[in-house]
Amino acid sequence: MSTVEKNLQALGLSLPQVAAPLAAYVPAVQAGSFIHTSGQLPLVDGSLPLTGKVGADVTPEQAKELARTCVLNALAAVKQIAGDLDRIARVVKVVGYVASAPDFIGQPGVINGASELLGEVLADRGVHARSAVGVAVLPLNAPVEVEIQVELSG
Repeated sequence: MSTVEKNLQALGLSLPQVAAPLAAYVPAVQAGSFIHTSGQLPLVDGSLPLTGKVGADVTPEQAKELARTCVLNALAAVKQIAGDLDRIARVVKVVGYVASAPDFIGQPGVINGASELLGEVLADRGVHARSAVGVAVLPLNAPVEVEIQVELSG
């Protein structure tokens, strides 16, 4: 078990199975020393635990937790290609999408769930550039979607 997975285990978390694509794409691709994930929804055992817009149907706190789930799914997709999460030299970029009620402006706080979990399990290697974007709707009426880009070592 990798150090990253041991860190997840210490938090009471584990990597899920890689989520099956919903359309014509793959969960992640490698280009040189980089792995880019597709947008990952907060699927748990193939289902969304919550649906709807943040700030209306879903609280910001619930959405922040869902962003953590998205990152777990993204890390599973990375591991499928890299073989070992300890090969992550650094997280380069995180892009988070938040299905937002018209008056909701707390997208950065929601996506902090993703960023904070990466920091908890990867320490300095988890520090990254980021975008947090409010959108009208996401696939399956998901409240949050997160994609990551990582650089691999050797």
